[in-house]
Amino acid sequence: MSATWDIFCKVVDNFGDIGVTWRLARQLADEHALSVRLWVDDPRAFGRLCPRADVTAAVQHLEGVTVCRWEDTWPATDTADVVIAAFGCRLPPAYLDALSARPVSALLINLEYLSAEPWVEGCHGLWSPQGNGLRMLFFFPGFTAKTGGLLREATLLTRRQALQDEASVREAFLARLGIHPAPGARLLSLFAYENPQVGNWLTTLAEDAQPSHLLVPEGRVIGDVQAWLGASIPEAGQLVVRGSLTLQVLPFLSQDDYDRLLWSCDFNAVRGEDSFVRAQWAARPLLWHIYVQEEQAHLDKLEAFLAQYLEEAPAPLAEAVANLWRAWNINQDMGQAWRQLSPHWDAWRAHARQWSAAQAARPDLAMALVQFYRNWL
Repeated sequence: MSATWDIFCKVVDNFGDIGVTWRLARQLADEHALSVRLWVDDPRAFGRLCPRADVTAAVQHLEGVTVCRWEDTWPATDTADVVIAAFGCRLPPAYLDALSARPVSALLINLEYLSAEPWVEGCHGLWSPQGNGLRMLFFFPGFTAKTGGLLREATLLTRRQALQDEASVREAFLARLGIHPAPGARLLSLFAYENPQVGNWLTTLAEDAQPSHLLVPEGRVIGDVQAWLGASIPEAGQLVVRGSLTLQVLPFLSQDDYDRLLWSCDFNAVRGEDSFVRAQWAARPLLWHIYVQEEQAHLDKLEAFLAQYLEEAPAPLAEAVANLWRAWNINQDMGQAWRQLSPHWDAWRAHARQWSAAQAARPDLAMALVQFYRNWL
């Protein structure tokens, strides 16, 4: 009998936690034929990412995964052979007691947040006593061979390339969403937290000689877009034209459609962790809005990633990209930073493809977790 896996997810205040754990659960079930339960405390957030989900169901089976509502009152249930506490979430005390009572130990894993900081390599794979006879393994996603890698389904890059190589496939997907960019327009996407530089960037796009079609999936940045427009936000699908900029709000997309949107665009502004990783697999120029942490700890993460991402980039490109990311994340002049990138677009496109290919040459996160469990037995 194959091992059973439980993944626990507490939705904090965005979609990154459930986005990562849902992708991981699906991949473990689909590619590794594992019995996977995903425990989630906020079914509404899950329902936004998986429209077929029944947000009222206590238990449901979707894409090979058993999705369970994580209630305050814990039900009597069997423990799993592998237990993943996503992002340090606290497991139910009754479940921990049951794990302690197992005749055969389970592998207990704390799946950490993604970071490129150097200390991650030293902490990946370390064990921590839990005080109840259990030990927890710290497992870090990452960008180097000494980390757990990134989530990447086996067919992801093949599907991406099929869309990017065939204009008719890309156009058909965009048309299904009601997107019809004008010939020669640069297609951009914007998914971000609230950001005081949004208006500055939109004004720059409107004044640019290069036409742009900006797609804005519904989310927290909508308020900044509305403030720049000086009018109520248009309904999803409607177009607003300001100079060289055509702006179009999109409804919240499923994970699979959001992936296709990233593949279809020439540039993607993303946020958090899940969309950040998916934008890298799109192999397109990207801009990361990192989640703000206390004492500006997020800026260390930003700089650590830039150091890795731009290590092999030509110096002029590296400087221009770093300036853009810093402007976006620390409220500097986004318009000036965007204009300084103009001579470097071809180099950035090539670099984005090279970065994606280099990351794809490493084992993916799901495979790394499965292989660790096999070696641990």
